[in-house]
Amino acid sequence: MGKSYEYFAAFYPDSPYFKVWQIITYMFMHGGFSHIFFNMFSLLMFGPMIEQVLGAKRFINFYLFTGLGALVLQYGVQAFELYQTVGTSFPIRQGIDLGALTGSQLRFVQEINYTPLVGASGAIYGILLAFAYLFPNIPLQLIFIPIPIKAKYFIGGLIVIEIYLSLSQPGDSVAHLAHVGGAIFAYILLKMWGVRKGLY
Repeated sequence: MGKSYEYFAAFYPDSPYFKVWQIITYMFMHGGFSHIFFNMFSLLMFGPMIEQVLGAKRFINFYLFTGLGALVLQYGVQAFELYQTVGTSFPIRQGIDLGALTGSQLRFVQEINYTPLVGASGAIYGILLAFAYLFPNIPLQLIFIPIPIKAKYFIGGLIVIEIYLSLSQPGDSVAHLAHVGGAIFAYILLKMWGVRKGLY
């Protein structure tokens, strides 16, 4: 793990690597070319239309808020899983005897506390949700799916897939629930701001 990841990726709050600024900086770190390419491609494709509706300042706030929301849900799930596994959500800070844990419990604690979260995917899913919210009937089409699909179905399907993957592949290296968290917080923020649904 490089120093940039150690300082700027998001670690679970119980981790000795956790720093408060990571809740923002993690959104600007990525785990390889394909990761940053698909995130930035999605931002380029969908972001300008959302920014046009919300305005530049509100769009930036929206982006950051949904990225934070993604991390909040991820932290919440990890805290619950730790509590279920070892009886506390913060075993390191509370000084529990790690030597008394079983091998699988210890590996789980180490996995939570030493695996960083990186990427703008949570914020990107927030933007996707906003696009489906504002422009539900605009047809989207991928190269490998030659049939136009309305945004509300296409993006809704992506979110359902993320929920399914989070449940069916709990040990996956992809933080699927962070993606779902970005979408949930996007919906909350749009409702709080009173943004009109279904412009097109």
